[in-house]
Amino acid sequence: MEYLLGADSSTQKLVVMVVAILLFVGVMALVLFVAELPKMPRWATTLVFVGPALLLLGFGLVYPAINTVIASFKTNNLQDWNGVNNYVAVFSNPALRQVLLNTLLWVLLVPVVASAIGLIYAVLVDRTRFEKLAKTLVFLPMAISMVGAGIIWKFVYDYKPTNRPQTGLANQLLVWMGFESQQFLLNWPANTFFLIAVMVWIQAGFAMTVLSAAIKAIPDDIIEAAKLDGASNMRMFRSVTVPSIRPALVVVMTTIAMSTLKVFDIVYSMTGGNFGTSIVANEFYIQTFRTGQRGIGATLAVLLFVMVIPLVIYNVRQMKLAEEQR
Repeated sequence: MEYLLGADSSTQKLVVMVVAILLFVGVMALVLFVAELPKMPRWATTLVFVGPALLLLGFGLVYPAINTVIASFKTNNLQDWNGVNNYVAVFSNPALRQVLLNTLLWVLLVPVVASAIGLIYAVLVDRTRFEKLAKTLVFLPMAISMVGAGIIWKFVYDYKPTNRPQTGLANQLLVWMGFESQQFLLNWPANTFFLIAVMVWIQAGFAMTVLSAAIKAIPDDIIEAAKLDGASNMRMFRSVTVPSIRPALVVVMTTIAMSTLKVFDIVYSMTGGNFGTSIVANEFYIQTFRTGQRGIGATLAVLLFVMVIPLVIYNVRQMKLAEEQR
């Protein structure tokens, strides 16, 4: 077991791959064999079908989670116990406190701004002649990987002195308007907001798609009743549209928030976490694999997990409430 879990060499990784393939083939053969049996207790059939999935979840999710929590209470070599010193270090270190502050900014701004843009856009293009084309243009960034989006926007923010030809679109626009070119990714906290803009650009399409579907599901009689009462477009938006799609809006915002908490690719590909732009997911990687601070890295991973849990619980509760109201 230790040989498999600590796979570092190419030979060990090959062995792990072969074992995984053999386990998969064995499980599928067992399931097919049970499916062909004429009579079998219900509990045994359930165990055969659900058991392998539970084992994989335990081995691939529960075991690493428990191991990470234990590691967060150990020293950086993971040999000796360190109590809560790693947690104290995270909250007392100014650099790590800035990482937590950046993460908070991401979680607060990305869901709100992306959902607002998606909602407003969905309302504006709803039932227009160019609706499909307009929605396609906004949804396109969802098809781009996080790394791809980071590289694209790194070119957009690229800096050259004002007196030189600009390669970055943002600075070229500034120069055309008579302003000095700017180093968008250099100074905190502005650079964090410019990185957040990339995530908003990606997630606005997702928000628009879900909220547009929710808007189209609003019963026509409610809309007609509001129009007969003489409601203006703004009043319709505030009193009919937003209350009617509230469950979808909550799901969209919590889903984007969870994705934002785990974002790593944008920060890593654009700044590498330098210039005060690091967030928890990126700092976890840096502390664990670059600086060898494995105890601190495990602590950051646990904090990230703790931050995600309330969002998951809230999302599940809202989905249940929405189902009960149907």
